[in-house]
Amino acid sequence: MMRQRKLKDLDERMEDLADYLDKDGRQNKGQWRKVFAQQLIASSWEVSRMLYEGVMSEEELEQSLCPPDSQLCLEIGCGKGKFMCDRAKAFPDSMMIGIEGQESVIVRAAEKIREHGFWNAYLISGYVHDIHEFFEDGELDGIFLNFSDPWPKARHARRRLTCRENLAAYMDVIRDGGFIEFKTDNSDLFDFTLEEIDALGLETDEVSEDLHLSDRSAGTGPDEDYQSDDSEEFDGINASERFRTEYEEKFMKKGVKIKYVRLVK
Repeated sequence: MMRQRKLKDLDERMEDLADYLDKDGRQNKGQWRKVFAQQLIASSWEVSRMLYEGVMSEEELEQSLCPPDSQLCLEIGCGKGKFMCDRAKAFPDSMMIGIEGQESVIVRAAEKIREHGFWNAYLISGYVHDIHEFFEDGELDGIFLNFSDPWPKARHARRRLTCRENLAAYMDVIRDGGFIEFKTDNSDLFDFTLEEIDALGLETDEVSEDLHLSDRSAGTGPDEDYQSDDSEEFDGINASERFRTEYEEKFMKKGVKIKYVRLVK
């Protein structure tokens, strides 16, 4: 795992960004749509005025803003936040949670969220050892695993995010019809992941050993003014090709093939 140099003013920056990240997140288990509704109410006078003027009760307004069928997804290991922020911008009615263990990295993701004013992106600072501590069964629509630490030594196999114990737990917290998308540059981790999927008898609907084929790899992601329309795919191989992490773009410039697999529940 790459170690990041601790920023000199890290503690102050983390405290200043408290509205955009949580150092725990467990207390929001089962209540994540409510958390995002409160973010939107706090960030928009037009929305909050409905509450102050008695147009709706707080509970009615929260349900209206973030109903149970609204898209709620998680990225484990969100890094500096490029992937989740691009998605938050492209799909303004969806919600993205990012988890990142390195504070010197997640602080940059939180600064991106604040800079762009995304109500629909939120961060948890820490490492996930048991996903059930953070989410109720069926609470999420999808999980993104982008360029996870491969933990190459065999004795560390259970630390990999795609070991069978973790995959089974992820399946618990996504709804029926939900998905898990995994991307990596590491061939050994990719092969290991496919073996773990097969051992659990899980269903894959898209697998690629070269996600960014030359005939569809123009550009580096959504442009500055990008907004989705009703025909834009939220998930799947086409969407995954479009939305890229910082690491992914570096690997692509070096000609490294990106491996991809999508699971469905």
